[in-house]
Amino acid sequence: MRDLLDNLCRLALDAGGVTLRHFGEKPEIRSKENSSPVTDADEESEALILAGLARLLPGVPVIAEEEVAAGRVPEIGNRFLLVDPLDGTREFIEGRPDFTVNIGLIDDGKPVAGVVYAPAREALYFGAAGEGAFYLTCAPRADAFEPGRAHVIAVRPPPEAGLVAVASRSHRQPETDAFLKTLNLAGTTSVGSSLKFCLLAAGEADIYPRHGPTMEWDTAAGDAVLRAAGGSVRRLDGTPLTYGKTGENYRNPHFIAYGA
Repeated sequence: MRDLLDNLCRLALDAGGVTLRHFGEKPEIRSKENSSPVTDADEESEALILAGLARLLPGVPVIAEEEVAAGRVPEIGNRFLLVDPLDGTREFIEGRPDFTVNIGLIDDGKPVAGVVYAPAREALYFGAAGEGAFYLTCAPRADAFEPGRAHVIAVRPPPEAGLVAVASRSHRQPETDAFLKTLNLAGTTSVGSSLKFCLLAAGEADIYPRHGPTMEWDTAAGDAVLRAAGGSVRRLDGTPLTYGKTGENYRNPHFIAYGA
């Protein structure tokens, strides 16, 4: 698993380099059927990742955001991959650095390995079941990856002074604000993309409620990193968030991510 995780990191770094070639420009923005934006950076990053995964894990199905938008949805079994080649497209378009490349491996409905890379921040988070979770500052190219320099990260116990919550920057819902009012909070941080999971995994925040729509490829990689760091992601009824929900077209229910 660790060798695979390292190779997924290298792949995400290269994909991050692809997105950075477009960052800071005024990209051509197109709308998908669900009205969400897509750019050349999304599509080029995904093409690179799909080619790399075909080499690393031949025969393992890949559910990738832009492929799904184009109607190309493979059948899956117990083991499959979820890819979001550029999570936080709105942040990317607006010139904010909170966008990420995401690759998650699912086994029997659970995220067992994940890589989240924020290329504009040079921030790489990765983790796997049984291996732990890690953080590395790394330039956006595969040959810059030095796993020996990675720092172990882990969730923290709830602080006595109050929890730090993270919430979506672009998709904040009234239900989220209502939920946050029920907590003993020391502060709230707004951040885009799957970085919210990573802040919990690194012990920099404690809870992330999501009452808006997400898809499995939005959450799988960050969820894997958080679980590897000792956290959890649960539906509002307290049951674990699962993956492979083909009957819902890979749409997630509302959930809450916990650091501890």
